[in-house]
Amino acid sequence: MSHSAGSGPRAQRLEVKPLTPDLRRAWDVFVLGHEDGTFFHRAGWEEVLRRAFGHRTHYLLALENGTVRGVLPLAQVKSLLFGHSLVSTPFCVYGGIVAADDAARAALETRACELARELGVGYLEMRNRRRQHPAWPAKDLYVTFRKAIAEEAEANMLAIPRKQRAMVRKGLQKGLRSEIDTNVDRHYAMYSESLRNLGTPVFARRYLEILQDVFGKDCEVLTVMNGDEAVASVMSFYFRDEVLPYYGGGTRAARSVSGNDFMYWEVMERARQGGRRIFDYGRSKRGTGSFDFKTYWGFEPEPLFYEYYLVGDREMPNLSPTNPKYDAMIRIWRRLPLALTQRIGPLVAKYLG
Repeated sequence: MSHSAGSGPRAQRLEVKPLTPDLRRAWDVFVLGHEDGTFFHRAGWEEVLRRAFGHRTHYLLALENGTVRGVLPLAQVKSLLFGHSLVSTPFCVYGGIVAADDAARAALETRACELARELGVGYLEMRNRRRQHPAWPAKDLYVTFRKAIAEEAEANMLAIPRKQRAMVRKGLQKGLRSEIDTNVDRHYAMYSESLRNLGTPVFARRYLEILQDVFGKDCEVLTVMNGDEAVASVMSFYFRDEVLPYYGGGTRAARSVSGNDFMYWEVMERARQGGRRIFDYGRSKRGTGSFDFKTYWGFEPEPLFYEYYLVGDREMPNLSPTNPKYDAMIRIWRRLPLALTQRIGPLVAKYLG
């Protein structure tokens, strides 16, 4: 089903349509060529969200005479415990509309708001890097960290502040090495342990496997070895000239050998050697350990604008673990056996993207 866009000669030539298999390539070509396009706007996420979590997707294109003029990835997340929402995009740092012009942007925004009302959601959430809807309520809880990768390894090393640079060198001196994994077995074991220690439910192993399947060579798992022992691991994404280390974790043994610092250095080095020029450290919440860790690496936080069109709800949601009402639950989760959190975590995590 397509929808005409607004009024006026130009708007009437635009139509908003759902993504279909025959339009996937055109979608990705548009995203790749637009300065606001991100890895999280890729059409593959539509498949990931359906296969991994069973979420209903609503990926929209603005078309003019068959040419893509804008895209908007959306997924519907419905839970008795956490509410009902339409999000661009769950489990992703960035989202929102990518458009060639104001007419396409307006057409997609209008259809998204209509869809939110039709579905009866509590709210529509847009995860923007820049403020797009000044009249909508917005959160400033999240920031992102991005930095240029120098062409020379030593320049990148010297760009890390002294204390954290010493941690990287410690890992090098300890003889740590990295390996590229073809499956997620070692990664999931360490990542799920890290999340349990933070009191955060982990998603299913199948989610990571689907990411590898859908994104292929643009999804890479790097594992850090201390002798014969795996101590840290991270799943990274590649997009244009960017690397995005996204899901990382380490064992307690990683701390004594600076395994996590070494891991991110190895990701940066592999990216540099592969001609990448941007290191995207991803999203963190203000006032958290991950926020501090990234600033210790010399990265400057950039605000993210998560904007909300309220439909059934009267205020913005607060599903963040920094919400005091989750304190008791987090303390309990940290004490649970790892195997139990790996079993029951996915039942909760699928709604916390």
